[in-house]
Amino acid sequence: MAAIASGTDNGRAIRVAAVLLVTALTAAAAQISVPLPFTPVPLTLQPMIVLLGGVALGSSLGMSSQILYLALGVIGLPVFAASPLLPQGLLRLFGPTGGYLLSYPVAAFLAGWLAERGLDRRYLGSVVAMAAGLAVIYLGGIAGLLVFAPGVHAAGFAAILAAAVYPFLALDIVKLFVAAGVMPGLWKLTGLRR
Repeated sequence: MAAIASGTDNGRAIRVAAVLLVTALTAAAAQISVPLPFTPVPLTLQPMIVLLGGVALGSSLGMSSQILYLALGVIGLPVFAASPLLPQGLLRLFGPTGGYLLSYPVAAFLAGWLAERGLDRRYLGSVVAMAAGLAVIYLGGIAGLLVFAPGVHAAGFAAILAAAVYPFLALDIVKLFVAAGVMPGLWKLTGLRR
């Protein structure tokens, strides 16, 4: 994105606006939350936004958007998905979804870093960049449940996978394949380059 890459005041304003937009979209995606009876983790649209944001903004700005999202949640703004277990705020990072949430900056950074190397220019490359970021989100979710959900942890690793990965994998793969088509089309349509 030529305007974003420039050092002008206009370029800085565009970068700030882009980070704020992805932060707001992440918060909005959290509000589309479907509780599942067999896991303490709700189904949300956040992973798709996190990955798209990373690919669209690049590593630093993508990560910044997710750090800002977490900061807004930590101070108590209602940006996290609804939870019957924990209120909004810092405690959410120490609950069953904390691992996912904490992985968002890393996932956005990785997807953005791969996109900066040209993987977002073609559909298959976008799939690879976003799949790498999705793997980070799942690893974060697994780690979070290991640490913050002792009941799930006591049931064994298979139970953790059943709570952290299996309920979401098929839909996340579909979302990933849809989202991966956005960036190559956007670059082709606009002619912009990062």
